[in-house]
Amino acid sequence: MTDQAIALIPERVRNSDAVAGQWKLIWRRFRRHRLALGAGVVILLIYLVALFAEVIAPVSSQTYDSRYTYAPPQRLKVAGYDTTGQFHLLYVNGYSMKVDPIALSRTYVPDPAVVIPVGFFVKGEPYRFWGLFDFDRHLIGPAETGKPFYLFGADRLGRDVFSRTVHGTRVSMSVGLIGVAISLVLGIILGGISGLYGGWVDDVIQRSIELINSIPTIPLWMGLAAAVPISADPILVYLWITIILSLIGWTDLARVVRGRFLSLKTEDFVIAAHLDGCSRMRIIWRHMVPSFMSHIIASVTLAIPTMILAETALSFLGIGLRPPVVSWGVLLQEAQNILAVSSAPWLFLPGLAVIVTVLALNFLGDGLRDAADPYEY
Repeated sequence: MTDQAIALIPERVRNSDAVAGQWKLIWRRFRRHRLALGAGVVILLIYLVALFAEVIAPVSSQTYDSRYTYAPPQRLKVAGYDTTGQFHLLYVNGYSMKVDPIALSRTYVPDPAVVIPVGFFVKGEPYRFWGLFDFDRHLIGPAETGKPFYLFGADRLGRDVFSRTVHGTRVSMSVGLIGVAISLVLGIILGGISGLYGGWVDDVIQRSIELINSIPTIPLWMGLAAAVPISADPILVYLWITIILSLIGWTDLARVVRGRFLSLKTEDFVIAAHLDGCSRMRIIWRHMVPSFMSHIIASVTLAIPTMILAETALSFLGIGLRPPVVSWGVLLQEAQNILAVSSAPWLFLPGLAVIVTVLALNFLGDGLRDAADPYEY
C-alpha cells in the first residue's frame, strides 16, 4: 500500500490492528503483558550493570583486605548522625572485632558507634574503564577511602562480594548473549537447510540433532571442558566455554526453524523468489527468516537463561571458568564448603543474581512468545 493510499485512510482505522504492521502489532500486545514489560526493564538494568561494572562496583574484583575476612554485610542506612553530631544522608556502621579464645577465630559485628558516610560518584580505587580510559569515580562507596564497605559481606580473603558480583555480571551475561548468538547462526543455517532441502540432507541434520540430544548433558560438558588445559589463559577458557555451550545449545532452535521452513517453503512468495532466480541462501535470509523473526527473538530470549545456568553449573563444578575470571558460577564455587553454609551465608548472594536474571528472562521470553502471534487473542 502506497503512502498516498494510507493517508486517505481515516486515522481511527489507520491506528487499528486491521492495517497495523507486524512489529507494531507485536509491540501493542507486548505492552499489555505487564510482567514481561517489567522483566524487560530488569534485563535492561542488568545489562547496564554489565556495561558499567567498573563504575558501579566500589572496588575491583581482586581487591582484598585480610583484616575483614568473612566480614558480614553492612546495612545501608538513611539519615543519621555520628558521634560528633554531624548529619549523614547515607551511611553504614563499621565493625567491631571479637576473637574466640578457644577457636582463635575472628568474628565481626556492626558497631553503631562507628559511622562511615556513603556517597555517590565518590573518588576511590582507580581503574581503566572498558580498557580505554583511566577513571577513579565509583557510583557508590565510602566518602573516605580505606574505610570498610561490604554491602554483600566479604569472602575468605576479605574481597567485597558485592563488587565481585557486579563484575561477574559482565562475564555471565556475555556468555549467555554470545553463546546464544552463535547458536542462533548455527540454528538458522542448519535448520533452514534441513527444512528447505529435505531428503538425505534433512535426515543427516536431524539424526545429528538427535545424537547430540541423546548424550547426557553433564558428562558431555565435563568431557568437552576437560579438553581445555588447566594452564590455559583465562580469556581462552572463556572463549572455549562459550563455544562449548553454543555447540550444544543450537539444536532446539534448529528444529524450530526447520518446522517453520517446512511450512513456508510452499508459500507463494518463496516460490516467486525461486522463479526469480534467487539463491537458496538469499531466500533463507531475505525472505523466509524475516517472516518469523518474532518467533526467533522469543526463542533466543528463552535460550539465554539456559546458557547462563549452564555456565554457572560448569563453573560451580570447577570445570568451567576458573579464577581469576569472575563469574556468578565462580563466586558460588566459594560457597561449597561447610564453613560458608554455617558462618558466611552471604556468599550465596551471587545465586540471587542468577535467580532474578533467569526469572526475568523467562518472563520476557513468555511475553515475546505471546506477542509474536498478535492475531491470537
